[in-house]
Amino acid sequence: MQRRARVPCAGPRAAYGLRGAGVGGTGVGGRGVTGNVPPMALPATPPSPGRLVVFQSRKGKRCAACRRGPLSLLVLEDGAPRCLACADLGHLVFLPRGDTALTRRSREESTLSVVVVRFNRRKSRYERQGVLVEEAALARAEERCLADAEARRRRRARDARRRTAEDERFTAAFAAGILRLFPGCPAERAAAIAAHASVRGSGRVGRSAAGRALSDDAVISAVVAAVRHVDTPYDQLLMAGVPRHEARRRIAPAVRGALRAWREPGEDVG
Repeated sequence: MQRRARVPCAGPRAAYGLRGAGVGGTGVGGRGVTGNVPPMALPATPPSPGRLVVFQSRKGKRCAACRRGPLSLLVLEDGAPRCLACADLGHLVFLPRGDTALTRRSREESTLSVVVVRFNRRKSRYERQGVLVEEAALARAEERCLADAEARRRRRARDARRRTAEDERFTAAFAAGILRLFPGCPAERAAAIAAHASVRGSGRVGRSAAGRALSDDAVISAVVAAVRHVDTPYDQLLMAGVPRHEARRRIAPAVRGALRAWREPGEDVG
């Protein structure tokens, strides 16, 4: 059987007719991914092989040893589900995720600790839900956290102020990158695009590795995404049931026109 040759995907420069088009870069409107693209779905295996792992189950399974069930927490031994009691973990208590200091100190205090994970079908991966620790260890950890709670609160406040200042500087730099590539873009629109693309923890292109490096492809991708959603009927097409790739094909001329206009100083698409 003859193998089909792989065709490299052009970055946003080439897709929208900008100069300096090259192969690779960040996909338009997506995360900054370079090099070989991994499979669509991550392996359905729990993290940290070799460590004790307990699974949160939604399937109502029963223990293969004592037939107790349905089990909300289970251990897999030789592929068979076991309840915590049959797995010699029944003396542990569950600490949900959310308090980093308490989790870390509970694990430090506990002779035995186990990570609890749950499978996320949408993301095709296991995600940590908390830990199982000894009850006495959890009590000692809570006492330690209460003792320095005020100091940690002040540290969190300082860290929050520092992150806010960093985010403001980065957003301003991203907006400057937009105006450098598209001098005809209104300054307030560039600021809005930069603010949207650079939200911390959003996973948007501004927070990708390329975005943090202020690469031209990342900046162009952010501008393309903004024009697509704000200045074209792209969202209406999606709501009408038009497939995404077909909707992008239909609005591509409008996006190219907007970018072409913004490349000239003094132009305003809106």
